[in-house]
Amino acid sequence: MHDTGEKRRDIVLVVDDTPGNLSFLTDTLDQAGVTVLVATDGTSALALVDQITPDLILMDAVMPGLDGFETCRRLKQDKQLSHVPVIFMTGLSESWHVVKGLEVGGVDYVTKPIVVDELLARIRVHLANARRAHGTRAALDATGRYLLSTDQAGELQWCTPRAAQLLSELFAGADDHGLPPAVAERLRQLRQQGAEQQDSAFIEFDGRRLEFSYIGTTSPSEFLFRLADVSPGREERTLQDALSLTAREADVLVWISRGKANREISEILGISHRTVNKHLEQVFEKLGVENRAAAAARAVRILNQ
Repeated sequence: MHDTGEKRRDIVLVVDDTPGNLSFLTDTLDQAGVTVLVATDGTSALALVDQITPDLILMDAVMPGLDGFETCRRLKQDKQLSHVPVIFMTGLSESWHVVKGLEVGGVDYVTKPIVVDELLARIRVHLANARRAHGTRAALDATGRYLLSTDQAGELQWCTPRAAQLLSELFAGADDHGLPPAVAERLRQLRQQGAEQQDSAFIEFDGRRLEFSYIGTTSPSEFLFRLADVSPGREERTLQDALSLTAREADVLVWISRGKANREISEILGISHRTVNKHLEQVFEKLGVENRAAAAARAVRILNQ
């Protein structure tokens, strides 16, 4: 439901096993400027989204075989599809049906017979919300930050590429299967504490020390955290990887960024003043800078990313 001046039409997948409902919804959405995809059961819907990702899904709750609730649950398990809003459509109006639809990941619930204006209004709202959330996430990914989000239970929802890389180094399968239970519980506690008490938590694992800082909510059921590796030697490893330095060159550059003079660095590292100068010359050459001030500034920018 983009403005008429935009080229791309929103794509809505309608999943319903009743031909009359499909015909009605297809005509209604087409007239509203939406590209409509159709599936008559949950299995067909899952196969279809493997080929094309819709912007929104209208899901009948009661269908033979794979019902709408289970179909939605499986969709939400796929990280590539978890951002797609699902609106349930059904003649069931009991409260537990509504609760079940929301529990499996639905964002809204409309009862049959469907009121066209109401349905279109709900679709517009959820498409706009999804675009904002997905756009924010894409922007965060582009910044190269260490950010992740969890649900209310502390389970991992998504993370930026750099956070995913760090988590995968520490917790095998974290990106695919979630965080270890102890970490998820610690983040849940941290989120509940919020800024009123301690807004950071430190977790040590396999010789590494991670700091998780609670930032806030991105939606009523999604909570954003900043991740930082504060392990001993972290800054040296960061500069070594980012600037293709040797371990000793990285050591020297870290102390340069902290304002230490060459003689102080030689005492700290236990090497001669002349050796410090040689390492510093190599650092200048690799960074393409001419003095220690420029080298320090470059290091600080990298370490503060």
